[in-house]
Amino acid sequence: MATTKRAKKPAAPATAKAKLPPVDAKTLGLIVDLANRVAAAAEKRRDPHLDIPTRSLSNVRFNKSRKIIEMGPQTNCRQLFNLSQAKSYMQTLLVATGCKALIDQQKTTSIRGLYYLLKHTIEGTREETFATQEECDPIIEDLEVSLQSLREELHVYASNRGGMVGPITLIDSGDEIDCSRMGSGGYSIPSIVEADIVRFKQCDAKFILHVEKDTVWRRFNEDKFWRKHNCLLTHGGGQPPRGVRRMLYRLHHELKLPVYCLLDNDPWGYYIYSVLKQGSINLAYESKRMAIPEARFLGIRSRDYDRCKLSQSVQIALNDTDIKRAKQIAAYPWFAGKKGWQKEIETMLKNGFKLEVESLISKDISYVTETYTPERLADADWLD
Repeated sequence: MATTKRAKKPAAPATAKAKLPPVDAKTLGLIVDLANRVAAAAEKRRDPHLDIPTRSLSNVRFNKSRKIIEMGPQTNCRQLFNLSQAKSYMQTLLVATGCKALIDQQKTTSIRGLYYLLKHTIEGTREETFATQEECDPIIEDLEVSLQSLREELHVYASNRGGMVGPITLIDSGDEIDCSRMGSGGYSIPSIVEADIVRFKQCDAKFILHVEKDTVWRRFNEDKFWRKHNCLLTHGGGQPPRGVRRMLYRLHHELKLPVYCLLDNDPWGYYIYSVLKQGSINLAYESKRMAIPEARFLGIRSRDYDRCKLSQSVQIALNDTDIKRAKQIAAYPWFAGKKGWQKEIETMLKNGFKLEVESLISKDISYVTETYTPERLADADWLD
């Protein structure tokens, strides 16, 4: 009896590549396009080059209609066959190659991790690809601005620094998290908070109170300010990292939550507010995805020393750096035309001292949570 052999099904490829998420597919396409332009120039026997947007104050403008800082059109040409630029040119392509590998593998790494991933001695030489971390960091930013992509979209992140507590439930990498049940430490805001990683499930908050430091945040959390006033309470550990800024941006724009900032009465506090509100000069190309023009400065104010009857012992004398920085901030185009801010900075300089939010503790341990902040919110007493 004849037997018929069954046709064998073709074996599935051993390494079938999973379909990339849309954001990753887009970013990967931008990196490949960058490489293709370099290859095309080489094939035509032309000097391969990269046009890197200039990240400096001279190439930044304030968009009055959008009320954010934007990057101008100036670029620097980075050429392979220019001895002074060859190393940075090759470093840029090396970082792009590393980020492509991360996206292909669907893995992320820290800025420090990327540095070690790419650091090696070039074969046949004693030359290192990167001598130090400080040499690598600006190249990452150059690639970001060249591709018009967030660092996080390149699968690179910074260390986590910042927290949140309040009536919101979110999905973080598939895990459901109730931020009203996170204990004394709160929810640690991750470096990557894009919609494919963090999704908002339910939120009952009416506004966001962002404080400068975790020490002040802990006082508000311990006093359950967020529960009494139905708000989200966040901090950025000083200058807020990008993850915190992106989280605030998303909460404000997607959930329509007003943002109030309780920061120190010093040039640093003013600058933090400026960055949250208009964007930063160094990251001007990402203001459209980070800046919150509607954010308001709740305090602490220069006039609060007299208004709150604070003791002389809480004064911190301004030094020459403080004075110089305050004058620079006052001259920012986005502050120059605002009488309230001009008076605020003028009063601080006239006082000759600065104040930290913690100085309000000299009145009472919970004065800032039970009196100062509720009164400022009730009276709509803030700077815009």
